[in-house]
Amino acid sequence: MKKSYLFIAIAAVVLTAGYFYKKQPKPIEVDVYTVEKGEVKSTVSNTRVGTVKACRRAYLAPATGGQVAKLHVKEGDQVKQGQLLLEVWNDDLKQQVGLRRAEISANQAGAEQACQLGANAQRDARRISRLYKDKHFVSEEMMDEKVSGAKAQQAACKGAKDKIIVSERSLDAAQAAVERTLLTAPFDGTVAEINAELGEYVTPSPPGIPTLPAIDLMDISCLYVSAPIDEVDAPQIKTGMTACVSLDAFAEKRCSGTVSRIAPYVLEKEKQTRTVEVEVKLTDPKDLKELLPGYSADIEVLLSSKPQALRIPAEAVMENNRVLLIKPDGVLEERTFTPGLSNWNTVEVLTGLNIGDKIVKSVGLDGVKAGAIVKEKP
Repeated sequence: MKKSYLFIAIAAVVLTAGYFYKKQPKPIEVDVYTVEKGEVKSTVSNTRVGTVKACRRAYLAPATGGQVAKLHVKEGDQVKQGQLLLEVWNDDLKQQVGLRRAEISANQAGAEQACQLGANAQRDARRISRLYKDKHFVSEEMMDEKVSGAKAQQAACKGAKDKIIVSERSLDAAQAAVERTLLTAPFDGTVAEINAELGEYVTPSPPGIPTLPAIDLMDISCLYVSAPIDEVDAPQIKTGMTACVSLDAFAEKRCSGTVSRIAPYVLEKEKQTRTVEVEVKLTDPKDLKELLPGYSADIEVLLSSKPQALRIPAEAVMENNRVLLIKPDGVLEERTFTPGLSNWNTVEVLTGLNIGDKIVKSVGLDGVKAGAIVKEKP
């Protein structure tokens, strides 16, 4: 009888324990991070996507409108400074240049004749003057006539020479008119785009009315990234700071960048955060390889760094600098810590956590909160 009661009691205990075991919540599988030391960098990143740009880029159009008579390049060509790219029809202007050169030649011949006559008249005047002074073999009237004639011939010589100068200036003006129809490269570069065809009529852009450039020329040997930085973060940035560049088109981060310019004004756009434009110039030829102007890019400016700091991933940090600490029994405990340097990926821990502490990374999972029981994902 006693054995029966004992058996019943044991069975009741087992059933009760099983009941409460089944009622006990199952541990939640979470991503775990073990607190350790490592490098922590304080960085500032752009708020909106930036753009890769060429250090030199020119939207070129001839200074004078007209029909395209000659197109000396095609898209993708490498050109040198001063190389002729495009020529507007200018036969009439070239004829004017030829006419001015002919005028110069004629005026030079006329000047030579006038100056020869002037020199001869001056010699005659000197001879007549000597005859008058020595023996009075000639009259005073004849002497005056010869002297006046010599002066007139000398003046004609000077006028003929001045006429040559006027013709040369006219030639310069005619040549300048021809040059206004020629489009040359202002620097060494690559022809990115051509918006003109033979026979088409091209015009320079009127003030305030943008038009497509005849030729888009850029120097891709020097590239930089221009990106907007929030006005709150911009005061921390100084020219010369190291920066990294990330591009959607490439996986690797390029860290040979240097802050080369900070805009002296805040950009204000409707319904957007006020930002300051910051430019980062890449210096390593390897980082410039395969880059093209127009690529979307992000910049990350390094403000300061610590090589050996207690750190945790930024994704594990909740509001007000709180983390979920995993106790030895698997129960979560909320812990507040004092942060130091931080970036998008890592946060420095000054106080509140120790090396070896385990915290939850996947804080966004359902049920993951203080008091919950968790286990590490395999």
